[in-house]
Amino acid sequence: MSHVDDHAGTGEGTRRDFLYYATAGAGVVATGAAVWPLVNQMNPSADTRALASIMVDVSAVEVGTQLTVKWRGKPVFIRRRSPEEIEAGRAVKLEELVDTSAENSNKPEADASDANRTLDEAGEWLVMMGVCTHLGCVPLGDGAGDFGGWFCPCHGSHYDTAGRIRKGPAPRNLPVPVTAFFDETTIKLG
Repeated sequence: MSHVDDHAGTGEGTRRDFLYYATAGAGVVATGAAVWPLVNQMNPSADTRALASIMVDVSAVEVGTQLTVKWRGKPVFIRRRSPEEIEAGRAVKLEELVDTSAENSNKPEADASDANRTLDEAGEWLVMMGVCTHLGCVPLGDGAGDFGGWFCPCHGSHYDTAGRIRKGPAPRNLPVPVTAFFDETTIKLG
């Protein structure tokens, strides 16, 4: 009998078996080392992750004025509405609106009433994406348009004091991003 036959039934491997497993293991490790950078490159970069949420200091925003910040490459309007703007927004009936959905990421199933579009219960803070829902232009603010809110001069979309489309080709209200007060003077976007 040969040496190989002596170990065939005892469960002991041969040198050839060891070399086979060692080579296969080294191949798996080498393949993993080569594939990992390719998979890892598909993760978002650090600057993209940093933009996922931002903090905005709103302590200097006076009643009746607006702050525009850039978030995820797009403008965001942060408006501290006056009592007259709040009253005008709350006086609108849902039947008068083109889009009856709040378009509010904080309240996904809500209707477009003024209270469902604002950040606080009093209705003073309105935060929304500053991109027209028609073709992506940036509307003018500070009481522009026929409804005292925002107006997109490119194609004539008029938004009211709650950022709801009232007239023109835009199909939807200006969207409200995921937003919350971090503290009394800081808003967290995202």
